[in-house]
Amino acid sequence: MNRRQTDTACPACGNGGLDVFFEQRAIPTNSCLLLDTRDEAEQFPRGDLELGFCPACGFLSNVVFEEAEYSQRYEETQGFSKVFVDWARDLAGRWVDRYDLHGKRVLEIGCGKGEFLVWMVEAGAGHGIGIDPGVHPERIETDLDPSRLTWIKDFYSEQYAHLDADAVVCRHTLEHIAPVGDFMRTVRAAIGDRLDTVVLFELPDVKRVLEEVAFWDVYHEHCSYFSAGSLARLFRSTGFEVLHLELDYDDQYLLIEARPSAVTPAPGAPLPIEDDLELLARGVDKYAAEYDALARNWRRRLGELRERGGRAVIWGAGSKGVSYLTNLTNMGMHDEIEYAVDINPFKWGKFMAGTGQQIVSPEFLVQYRPDLVVVMNPIYLEEIRTQLDGLGLHPELIGA
Repeated sequence: MNRRQTDTACPACGNGGLDVFFEQRAIPTNSCLLLDTRDEAEQFPRGDLELGFCPACGFLSNVVFEEAEYSQRYEETQGFSKVFVDWARDLAGRWVDRYDLHGKRVLEIGCGKGEFLVWMVEAGAGHGIGIDPGVHPERIETDLDPSRLTWIKDFYSEQYAHLDADAVVCRHTLEHIAPVGDFMRTVRAAIGDRLDTVVLFELPDVKRVLEEVAFWDVYHEHCSYFSAGSLARLFRSTGFEVLHLELDYDDQYLLIEARPSAVTPAPGAPLPIEDDLELLARGVDKYAAEYDALARNWRRRLGELRERGGRAVIWGAGSKGVSYLTNLTNMGMHDEIEYAVDINPFKWGKFMAGTGQQIVSPEFLVQYRPDLVVVMNPIYLEEIRTQLDGLGLHPELIGA
């Protein structure tokens, strides 16, 4: 794939000349929408991807991103996995304890279905305000007094600047926002002179994606990709002092903890984990060089299994699954994978955007009896193995 320079300014640091190193055409614009029919899924709107790298700050951006839908039919939660819930509850408690949020107000931007905010209030926060166009608080089981939770079905913007809070939380939302610098300046302006407010963000780490050539983690909805360094640089340049920065969840997620600074850019020496510009440049080269062979190897392996009369499914009918299937379909895959498995019951009977596989429950596999299960996130391998064992099934199980 040919590399080229663009005149596009980096949305994070403003530097011009992003290096486009990876392109895809006509990929689904959304990955987590609930689609009722195979035809609707196969005819789903498509957009392009041109992934550009900023050599100045390390930020990666889809330079031709246009839009994606976020609404009540958006189904992104991982809250049906015990592995995920145990980790996320622990993180909620850690943040409440570390920043003494007991009895205080927490605002979560992009709260999804609302579970994490509820877990923070259950851990001791006094009141939670969640903003998200796809929030479904009626699905959350909690003994909390309803008056301790406020839900706003909308996108966060300047109109919510009046919502003061002791902590601003934003998890797996920034990667869906194209003008990341403008967004962070909006958050900073809303906080104003409340300099004791703590700002807590969580999002995927792109350095791992590049190094592992994890093409299933690259898709249209994710228009912005951060490393530890590029994230910290964005925070400081938009007026936030970085307090703590780490990798978690099997080093898949970045956690950044910060406070608003009285001056912009915010002061503070870079942390050792931020020294990643050279690593990112090498990762970009590796992704561009190895993507094609890796995707074709997956396509060949699945094709050979099908030729032998074997059956394969993917486990994980979210964004990773949509991207995995889209990439392999673009490599010539046809009916090698008929179904996508998910433990989220709200997805059962729906269809995968772009490629049209039906989403089924784990119990469906008792009759289907796959020979191979491709797990879209290997952190769930043992949890899934236990579920399959419980169903009396013992297929080959591999992580993407």
